[in-house]
Amino acid sequence: MAENKKQHYLELAQQVEAIVAGERDLVANMANISAILYWALANVNWAGFYLINGEQLVLGPFHGQPACIRIPIGKGVCGTAVSENSIQIIDDVHQFSGHISCDAASNSEIVLPIRKNNQIIAVLDIDSPNIARFDHEDKFGLCRIVDILQASLYDSDK
Repeated sequence: MAENKKQHYLELAQQVEAIVAGERDLVANMANISAILYWALANVNWAGFYLINGEQLVLGPFHGQPACIRIPIGKGVCGTAVSENSIQIIDDVHQFSGHISCDAASNSEIVLPIRKNNQIIAVLDIDSPNIARFDHEDKFGLCRIVDILQASLYDSDK
């Protein structure tokens, strides 16, 4: 099963690489990546981005139910990923102190910081209705996708 998941993420990374190739617009790339992830990942009910704006995260491109528009840095899983500068994998969001519930159907979550020039500029946030949906293979596969997005940020400087 893990091998299938690994292969699935390799294929998703190839799709993401192809779709962001030569595109300089961050929001457009985030919109396409959120669509790819939402439609390609099993047992996911939300996939999208929050962008840093001052001391808060502001909702960016996503697929899923309407979401919280603003999240203070340091609050919720997304804000914690920024304040701790780390990937967050939460098996049960209801056990996470300070969880911000945007969709009552969400039970687990993974959040990955997105950086430019070593500064976090956004996060990729994916929710699931399943408890403990995300594992090491998800982290590894999504890190590759984030790396591709981050590389496109440098391409946009050219």
